[in-house]
Amino acid sequence: MSTEHQENHPIERIGWLRAAVLGANDGIVSTASLIVGVAAAAQGRTDILIAGGAALVAGAMSMAAGEYVSVSSQLDTERAALAQEKRELRSSPEAELQELAQLYVARGVAPDLARQVAVQLTAKDALAAHARDELGISATTAARPIQAAITSALTFSAGAALPLAAAMVAPLSVVVPAVSIASILYLALLGAIGARAGRAPIGKAIVRVTFWGAVAMAITAGVGAAFGVAA
Repeated sequence: MSTEHQENHPIERIGWLRAAVLGANDGIVSTASLIVGVAAAAQGRTDILIAGGAALVAGAMSMAAGEYVSVSSQLDTERAALAQEKRELRSSPEAELQELAQLYVARGVAPDLARQVAVQLTAKDALAAHARDELGISATTAARPIQAAITSALTFSAGAALPLAAAMVAPLSVVVPAVSIASILYLALLGAIGARAGRAPIGKAIVRVTFWGAVAMAITAGVGAAFGVAA
């Protein structure tokens, strides 16, 4: 009988989960808001669909580029910190050992035991020990620019396609309420999925994403209606 104990923590998914939820949420909200704004300005279905399609493509590219640049900056910072740590380990190994031991003491480990742990971890992989316990960098939370960019682009596209589909099938006279209601339902589902994947409170996540999504669509509908009347 195996006694091996394995755990799967949601923190291991934080990189792609953040990008996925952000991408899908932005895809739904931004595309739905644009569609609602254009429809509220009394534009025809062709104009609505062109605007929605343009929002999908432009938004997906923008999300991919933004995530890549942002996460690449994080990666550059991590690499610079690791390079500095390598230099310090070469020039002052004893000081670095003592620093690692003090980190464990600050977390409640007895000084003698903390020293032993620091010595053993340093002997195995000094840089990995300092990266994890001093800098907070680990394999599960490390920056991955390409993964974040691809995830954001794909999830934005998937999110944007939902209100666009609603705009395609809804009668022109009820496009605004149909897209708004459908998008709020999509946001609620997204909030539940994201919370479930991250093992966070589902109700809180649903309220958060639906509230701000509704606010965004209400504002753009108001702007569209104002310009439509003015026209």
